[in-house]
Amino acid sequence: MSAVHAPPVTGDYDTSHSTAVRKYNRIHGLIPPTVESPQVQIARCLKQLSRQEKDMDKYLYLSGLRNTNVHVFYRLVTQHIKDIAPLIYTPTVGEACLQWSNNYVQPEGLYISYADRGHIRSILQNWPERNVEITVVTDGSRILGLGDLGVNGMGIPVGKLALYTSCAGIRPEATLPLMLDLGTGNQSLIDDPLYMGSKRPKVSGREELEFMDELMKALNEKWPGIVVQFEDFKNPFPALERYGPEYTCFNDDIQGTGAVVLGGIISAVKQSGVHVKDQRAVFLGAGSAGVGVAKQIVEFFTREGLSEDDARRCFWLVDSKGLVTNDRGDKLADHKIYFSRDDNKGKQYNSLEQVVDVVKPTILMGLSTIGGAFNPQILTKMGQWNDHPIIFPLSNPSANSECTFEDAIKYTDGRALFASGSPFDALEHNGKVGTPGQGK
Repeated sequence: MSAVHAPPVTGDYDTSHSTAVRKYNRIHGLIPPTVESPQVQIARCLKQLSRQEKDMDKYLYLSGLRNTNVHVFYRLVTQHIKDIAPLIYTPTVGEACLQWSNNYVQPEGLYISYADRGHIRSILQNWPERNVEITVVTDGSRILGLGDLGVNGMGIPVGKLALYTSCAGIRPEATLPLMLDLGTGNQSLIDDPLYMGSKRPKVSGREELEFMDELMKALNEKWPGIVVQFEDFKNPFPALERYGPEYTCFNDDIQGTGAVVLGGIISAVKQSGVHVKDQRAVFLGAGSAGVGVAKQIVEFFTREGLSEDDARRCFWLVDSKGLVTNDRGDKLADHKIYFSRDDNKGKQYNSLEQVVDVVKPTILMGLSTIGGAFNPQILTKMGQWNDHPIIFPLSNPSANSECTFEDAIKYTDGRALFASGSPFDALEHNGKVGTPGQGK
């Protein structure tokens, strides 16, 4: 049922439509009579946006605009991508996800719950668009560096697909933000009366794969050849290994992040003047993203002439327990074994500082979500050991970045080759203005 004084929410109410188009679309009289230029529309949006003091309020304004006037929204984003992208995706989307259930006003994307197993195809039939080409799908179990947010993680598929339309020109109606509600391991969500997901513990790994089998089959029956992007799964490897050979799919954390960061590394290695055989990379974070990025760089090193084993030995991965080694005493996750060191001579290194002192890395990569982990002491040493240290703090949102652009420049005397997962402002150092790279 529509509101008494408003037209139906579905419809094309673009004020740039001519009178003839308005009559054809049967919206004549439902919007003010002036036919506006896109420039005037954008000017109004920018004025309205400037009235919002907090980034979260700007996010909510832009979400409303996307859902009520998709044409104006994408005109605004494409013309002002540098300013708008941080508001519709990282870093603002992290806060949006934390508050998703609290701020819920209108539906966005498609939700499929574990209770829907056995009839997932019928749920897909409810999606109004007939020709979907790509879906970004998450179970919300590892959103950015924020952990298990359950269905509150819907902001990630929504935001990422908005960027795909803005930057890659994919038709918005060809995109599907998809949230899998498979329960949550976050008890605070279960206890929250406003949380909109299922109030149940996370399903088992076996149950999740059975559910995913049905989902992947249903998606490809409904939209043959659909590109499925797995996003922010706590354990992304089983799905990728299981469905990669049969379906068009990829994992953003393992492959997407890896490909983007690899581009930065190729450029940085060349600028550093250090041959790949002499590169020593310390990674803080040995999860799916860390291992995915490292494996992409290994392939690059092999293309530059190293054997795979020599390339692999250029990497030292550090997780919450310290340097990943064969004899550390704990059972390593399968994905960590490839980079596990066997040359530590029985000695264990329990902190990033210890590993850095032993390795003296040329590359310092952060995928840990530990804000400030690259402290002044570590950054200073990177600058002492290297003419141009490669420093990539890739965790997001900004509060989780291992260091800031300012600190990386300050403690390496402006010589760092820097890229981050979240945006940082340009700054001046010794009379030169530096602009940080951004990947992930």
